[in-house]
Amino acid sequence: MVDITINGKQMTVPRGITILKAAKMAGIDIPTLCYHPDQFVKANCRVCIVEVEGDKSLPSSCSHEVRDGMVIHTNSRRVLEARKVILELLLANHDADCLTCHRNLNCELQKIANQAGVRVNRFENVLEKLPVDFSSPSIVRNSNKCVKCGRCVDICREVQGLNIVEKIGRSGDIEVMPTFGKYLSDVACVGCGQCSTVCPVAAIYEKEEIEEVWEAINDPEKHVIVQTAPAVRVSIGEEFGMEPGSVATGQLVSSLRRLGFDKVFDTDFTADLTIIEEGNELLKRMKTGGVLPMLTSCSPGWINFIEQYYPDLLPHVSSCKSPQQMFGALAKTYYAEKAGIAPENIFCVSIMPCTAKKFEAGRSEMRVDGQHRDVDAVLTTRELGRMLKQAGIDFTQLEDEEYDDPFGITTGAAVIFGASGGVMEAALRTVYEVVTGKPLLRLNFHTIRGLGGIKEAEVDLDGTIVKVAVAHSLSNAREMMERIRAGKAEYQFIEVMCCPGGCIGGGGQPYHTTDDIRMKRIVSTYQVDEELPLRKSHENPAVKRLYSEYLVEPLGEKSHHLLHTHYVNRKK
Repeated sequence: MVDITINGKQMTVPRGITILKAAKMAGIDIPTLCYHPDQFVKANCRVCIVEVEGDKSLPSSCSHEVRDGMVIHTNSRRVLEARKVILELLLANHDADCLTCHRNLNCELQKIANQAGVRVNRFENVLEKLPVDFSSPSIVRNSNKCVKCGRCVDICREVQGLNIVEKIGRSGDIEVMPTFGKYLSDVACVGCGQCSTVCPVAAIYEKEEIEEVWEAINDPEKHVIVQTAPAVRVSIGEEFGMEPGSVATGQLVSSLRRLGFDKVFDTDFTADLTIIEEGNELLKRMKTGGVLPMLTSCSPGWINFIEQYYPDLLPHVSSCKSPQQMFGALAKTYYAEKAGIAPENIFCVSIMPCTAKKFEAGRSEMRVDGQHRDVDAVLTTRELGRMLKQAGIDFTQLEDEEYDDPFGITTGAAVIFGASGGVMEAALRTVYEVVTGKPLLRLNFHTIRGLGGIKEAEVDLDGTIVKVAVAHSLSNAREMMERIRAGKAEYQFIEVMCCPGGCIGGGGQPYHTTDDIRMKRIVSTYQVDEELPLRKSHENPAVKRLYSEYLVEPLGEKSHHLLHTHYVNRKK
């Protein structure tokens, strides 16, 4: 421990921590821009400078460690004036049209500049505007807003292992741009959107579809239905100031009805359906000598990754569509028939924690009639937050409401799809009982939960030991693919999720997501599971009715047509 003084407050702190962390312990907020709690320290924006008595320069608090006897000032006149100059220089090379900016009122640079009292920029704006990159179906890159903080570079390289964007050039000429390409469409970007979750400004954001959804809602000829992904219920509240991990399922349903959707459904229903189809596909492969290990296919960012980076391993991927796309297929067939509505008059909207879902919904394979999209529009959690604010809906004051039938009855197994390991755990709950005919006494598989990169488990199916693994983030997925290529993956089933923590950490989730917030969302997800009366997908009565009335049987002819697909080599 060392003794230090910050703004006149004497305190004892652990040796080796940074000035920034020591200030937080003292309840003092030092503004940061390039700093992110889950990333390595960059110290390139200089916004977090402080004054240390005896030092000539103003050190960055994110990178300088405390030392015994250090006397620190975070808000001296010298610090405040220097910080203001730094911000003015940043803004002099920045598209500062804030009123029409995608991140207006939710921008870290805007917030810091306001706190610093920047009212007039004393420097001339020297920005040479470049065209905005709309080439990706999932995300938009606006280099005119970029502050060169390097956060997107870090998460793409260190967490996803892709190096899609890189810092190019030196000193004042540095640009952050796609490696070896001008546009995102030139490189093997998977559209995961993790870069957008850490960007402090509007340099990278999701391709917005709010106007298309408003147009459909206001069209009297359209029957507009909406589905909500499992992870959205534990994150949407953050858009309205609720604590991270707050469970807001009933308010979510209520808010969507207030927006004007004709029916509000739960993607959890088709998550249960996915388990039935995927579980039976696994058992069939094991019995008939099919390709093993079988890989899950629920995460579109992960599917984009294997199609572009490991297309030779595509035979390992389950043929099941994701729950989003299973829902869309049933909405335009089963639901259309039951409701007596022409499929072309149904407009299907998804609320997803994911930006890659936008690409998935537009795939040519995801059209049961070969022409019209099964899912017409995808909104991220952030987009839904903006849409509710546009409509003046006070989310926190809404009463809880229930989902509509027939796609409103779900189980705890479906809810945990939102967390890394959840798909695997849900599958094991069902596969065990289908194979053994015995009730599974312990439903919780703790070894495959949490933020560990690669997790493993075993389950005894009446003498047959099934080995499974779970990987989340694409750097861990890459390691797993290399194991399979080398013949060292002795598993029968592997779950892969593109984003860190799974869907609860998706690229479309609320800004300012950290590992701490991911864990809070995960804990809430399993809390919902524990509280539901049904916790196994094969016990869902609505899914049973769907098979008896329409699909007939898992992996049957109709199921294959509506619920299964194929993936293709898209290597660049």
